[in-house]
Amino acid sequence: MATSKHPLFPDRPSEPTADQISTALSACLATQERGQAQGKRPFGAVLLGPDHTTVLLTHFSISHVEHAEASIARLSALHFCQDYLWQCTLVSTWEPCAMCAGTMYWANIGRLVYAASEETLAKLTGKGNEENMTLALPCRELFARGQKDIKVVGPVEGWEEKVATQSDKYWGPLRGKK
Repeated sequence: MATSKHPLFPDRPSEPTADQISTALSACLATQERGQAQGKRPFGAVLLGPDHTTVLLTHFSISHVEHAEASIARLSALHFCQDYLWQCTLVSTWEPCAMCAGTMYWANIGRLVYAASEETLAKLTGKGNEENMTLALPCRELFARGQKDIKVVGPVEGWEEKVATQSDKYWGPLRGKK
């Protein structure tokens, strides 16, 4: 790993292990389920500290514009300095949309882990679903247009189906209303 020369991008001491990712995704899915129990949309996010185990923040989706990932990114930018956030990981049940990925980029969060892809979400919600007009813009493509080396892990094997099954408790009835 090359040594960073810019103070906003310190070296990341390590990458999360498979067990740490699984534990974080479990916490993330539990956050999503808490939101769903309150009638919210099925999206959950967790911010992990540089040790890949300390949960710094959690959030679920509030509305079609207050997404879990963007909310975590905005809150983290208020609570933590940019060089610290560069060493943190945003973990999400779903691949962040363009708005969420952009907010994460500007907050300077250096790593993303997501369970299920935006493509799977579009299939689950159905074409023309007014609750989720999915943008076909993968987060990797958005990050590639920037100047930061944000690490992306996802979709995580074994998690996409779990997240889709849980999320379909929300989306299934909405698809039936068309």
